Amino acid sequence: MTKSETLPNSNANLPGRNAEGDDLKFYGRRKGKKLRDQRSSAYEDVYPRISLPVPDAATDPASFFDFPVKEVWLEVGFGSGEHLVHQALQNPDVGMIGCEPFLNGIAALCTEIKTKNIRNIRIFGDDARLLLPQLADGSLGRAFVLNSDPWPKKRHAKRRFIQTATLDMLHRLLKKNAELRLSSDHPVLIAWQLHQTYFHGGFDWQAKCANDWRRRPDDLPETRYQKKGQREGRDTVFLNFNRI
Repeated sequence: MTKSETLPNSNANLPGRNAEGDDLKFYGRRKGKKLRDQRSSAYEDVYPRISLPVPDAATDPASFFDFPVKEVWLEVGFGSGEHLVHQALQNPDVGMIGCEPFLNGIAALCTEIKTKNIRNIRIFGDDARLLLPQLADGSLGRAFVLNSDPWPKKRHAKRRFIQTATLDMLHRLLKKNAELRLSSDHPVLIAWQLHQTYFHGGFDWQAKCANDWRRRPDDLPETRYQKKGQREGRDTVFLNFNRI
């Protein structure tokens, strides 16, 4: 493994544990194919400058940026970063934090950041559950969990990101009336996310008719993953909640 392919874990002092010291198991991939030269170079250049450690105490995430930001938005599992880049370019006064432990996805995002000279993105290159407990209450203006791994087998349900514990954290972190946006093209995960979030008690589902969950929000780009699902007969469902 070359230097550029070292796992992007900036939190080596907290391996597999959250801020409370509880064991966390991570089941996703951390590395795929060997990085192409362009992505390897972008990763080496960009990632060290914008990567986030786990803060030692409750921290306002606005402090992660070197210029004043209007508010901070968080994306959990950004894939190759298409949505994060879109939101960052459309909202240059908003600080964007992306959590993603997959090296190849991080490198893809770093390439876009370098090419487009994006200033308002920071990357947490590990499990989001390590970072969330260390952020200050009411410090997020939006949160996105888009097309995450469905872990469709019943025995793997605990591996899904949306759980009571993570919803508790997101509820603490989001400002009142802030949006939590979920999406999936997998029926098992769609049902799970809707049930978990609707009955959590801290979020209000915004759908008033079927088109509200069938139609992609105007400010949400159609990603390559979503297009692939549509070609294969899997339409994405969009679940938009507001924090109560």
